[in-house]
Amino acid sequence: MKIATIIIRILIGLLLLFASISFFLKLAPETEATGNFKAFNTGLIASTYLMPLAKAVELLCGLSYISGKFVTLANIVILPITLNILLINYYMSPENLMIAIPLFLGNLFLIYRYWNNYKTVFTP
Repeated sequence: MKIATIIIRILIGLLLLFASISFFLKLAPETEATGNFKAFNTGLIASTYLMPLAKAVELLCGLSYISGKFVTLANIVILPITLNILLINYYMSPENLMIAIPLFLGNLFLIYRYWNNYKTVFTP
């Protein structure tokens, strides 16, 4: 189980690093959005701060996963982002669910594996 944890942690870290670095350095061309996803994406871009903020969080959490430092914190910080990635793709862009589902499930798996670190948070 320890090897599976390391593998999943590294894979998620690499995916988050790739997504954030390619956003900031404009390495990949933007995909053509259609329908509701296009309207949603236009709103995100129009806010001017939300996408850079989310990508900066992805970058920091990706670095945390790769280095193995502060993974417990990174699991909780990245959870709302992975949940939003899953729900946005489920409702607006179902063709990308093959990336969103493993990302979200991997995040939940890592929370499960590090659960002992969260016990004090949930004690009154």
